[in-house]
Amino acid sequence: MTVALKEDPDLALTKAMHGKSAEEKNAFFAMLKKNNAAHREVTNEYVRRWKIEQGIDGTTDEARKDRTSEYMGVVNNYYDLVTDFYEEAWAQSFHFCRFSFGESFLQALARHEHYLAYTLGIRQGMQVLDVGCGVGGPAREIARFTGCQVVGVNNNGYQIARATRHTQKAGLEEQVSFFKGDFMYLDFPENTFDAVYVLEATCHAPSLQKVYEQIFRVLKPGGRFGVYEWVMTDQFDESNPKHRAIRLGIERGNGIVTMRTRAEAVEAIQAAGFVLEHEEDLAARPDPIPWYYPIAGELKHARGLWDLLTVLRMTKFGRGAMGYLLWGLETLRMAPSGTAETATELAGGADNLVDGGRLGLFTPMYLMIGRKPAL
Repeated sequence: MTVALKEDPDLALTKAMHGKSAEEKNAFFAMLKKNNAAHREVTNEYVRRWKIEQGIDGTTDEARKDRTSEYMGVVNNYYDLVTDFYEEAWAQSFHFCRFSFGESFLQALARHEHYLAYTLGIRQGMQVLDVGCGVGGPAREIARFTGCQVVGVNNNGYQIARATRHTQKAGLEEQVSFFKGDFMYLDFPENTFDAVYVLEATCHAPSLQKVYEQIFRVLKPGGRFGVYEWVMTDQFDESNPKHRAIRLGIERGNGIVTMRTRAEAVEAIQAAGFVLEHEEDLAARPDPIPWYYPIAGELKHARGLWDLLTVLRMTKFGRGAMGYLLWGLETLRMAPSGTAETATELAGGADNLVDGGRLGLFTPMYLMIGRKPAL
């Protein structure tokens, strides 16, 4: 299935800030090529939405309501700032995964994607929707793995541009295509896709039930929907100030207007009309290596040069070195204003993800498989 990239007012900001950086092969160099004034403006706008600096508690219902009403701005500001960081430090698949002994980071990412495709029964010739596709890493991997046709939908114009470029380079443009659009209002006819999947993307939605309802609408009767959802686990205690602080840190460092609990996610998928065939926190499995080891900077688990460099960036030394480098590049006007500040925001988010993982308060891989009843 081929879907044309629509013109959109948001593309004006994308063009102003990113220019031709989407065409840059290396993500780090793409990061340096942003428009300075536009980058500064987007950085300021993102930080403004988190009112804790002004003495207001960002964990209150009022603060969450304000952010939720501006969800599109929050998410787009966030990904305009962090996409190149993600690609440079992580890979083209913007998600976490499980790890086994002796397994490299890239192998683990691919296995996580393969497992989701397997649980959905995706096969050659199927029309499949990737909701919140990022720069298309999972879409390309699942298309190669199964032989299916994948359409990725994403509202961030820069990510769509990067996804299209990477897909052309991989020679998969006849099998994988991308559409710029809000996943709260999927612009596809009813009963279009044989399967739909989400990898850690609908956590950005202002309403899980409404985004799941959109997925239900475009899925064919009898088709399956699978999601790795970010949720606070049953261990999360709303009355505990430390728990709330960790949740806020996860939200701020990851562009999420409000985190949901496991129970809320289950309720939402069922309320959307799905028959919930399977639910499981994959992070609770007794794996020998924790899912958060890369962002915790645990070098002992690294396998190979790529892993070592990825994890080294997350250590205290690596973060410090990167901070000084970015500050120096900004001072020399070789990097846009706000680049070092973005790195600091990401580091804070990572710390809270690790704390949430270690305490069992948070999981990035609550797997739910839902089936749309046959007619």
